[in-house]
Amino acid sequence: MNKYLIAGAFVASMVVAQTASAAEFYVVRDATTKKCTIVDSKPTTTTTTVVDNGTFKTKTEAETGMKTMKVCTEQ
Repeated sequence: MNKYLIAGAFVASMVVAQTASAAEFYVVRDATTKKCTIVDSKPTTTTTTVVDNGTFKTKTEAETGMKTMKVCTEQ
């Protein structure tokens, strides 16, 4: 019985780890304000769009990437 509980806990921890590592961050631009921001879910509205190839694995990478995107730096 204990080995089933241990195996179940192991499988559950693997699922949680995969979900956490699958997180993505997106650099999006608001069509009205023309400002770029970083979000943790893909936009589903038409008022914001993902900029260039603005998909990153970490927020730090997204922040660095946003600084190099021309549409995000010109004002």
